[in-house]
Amino acid sequence: MENKLAASELTLAKDGSLYHIHLKPHQLYDNIILVGDPQRVEMVSNHFDSIDFKTSNREIFVCSGKFNGVGVTVLSTGMGVDNIDIVLTELDACANINLQTREFNNEQRQLNVVRLGTCGSLQKDVPCGEFVVSRYVVGIDGIMYFYKNKEGVIDENLTQSFISFMNWDNSLPKPYGVGCSEKLLDKLAFDMKKGITITSPGFYGPQGRQIRLPLAFSDINEKLSAFSFNEFKATNYEMETSALYCLGKNLEHNCLTVCLVIANRMEGRFLESYHNEMNNLIKLILKRICS
Repeated sequence: MENKLAASELTLAKDGSLYHIHLKPHQLYDNIILVGDPQRVEMVSNHFDSIDFKTSNREIFVCSGKFNGVGVTVLSTGMGVDNIDIVLTELDACANINLQTREFNNEQRQLNVVRLGTCGSLQKDVPCGEFVVSRYVVGIDGIMYFYKNKEGVIDENLTQSFISFMNWDNSLPKPYGVGCSEKLLDKLAFDMKKGITITSPGFYGPQGRQIRLPLAFSDINEKLSAFSFNEFKATNYEMETSALYCLGKNLEHNCLTVCLVIANRMEGRFLESYHNEMNNLIKLILKRICS
């Protein structure tokens, strides 16, 4: 790979910031919180002692500030692994590329990236309102296979165990398993429920929801709820963590996802109001990541 990137590859906005996230290196802190919902950025930044920078572009809202004197950047991604591919790639570029010369920096910044999201539980004993940590993730979206260095990122034992247990259909994207950052797990989520998150490329059919269209794999949730690896069960569905973990590990950043359970798929329950629970999760993670 050449050291200098073409304008068509590293796309920039008119002000010289990254094209989608509209950030420059001095506006980005090493501690980063990712949220899906743009409105949740304000929920996080309301706890800051001070705000240093704010910007927005499409569904991406950004706020950098201080919490207990420590710099934190909170950023909304929107939904899906495709958005994570954009956001995490540009966060890394912001940290590790000279945007004026389009050349790689000699020294690499390592980012701490924590996704705070919502999810649906695949276990009856993981109720709505509980916090769940993605100790592992299995992506059924296929995004990892567009990148090299899979050998150092993918957990082959988890991947093959999942494919075999699920009798995975070859017409679907090939799954891949990835572990979280042990550093962030020990610091931020040592006392939380841990499990295997399934990252889906969609909300309805890919997560076994039948509305008007019939499903090709109607028993997927029952199979998933019975899967386990290294004593960890498949605990929850969401739509972003596989891309976060595989890209983050490939780029040598620390990544962790903590989700609030708002639906229990096994019991058909949904938590309609969860502002207080999400706010409690935000406060807890901010306190721990800035300690």
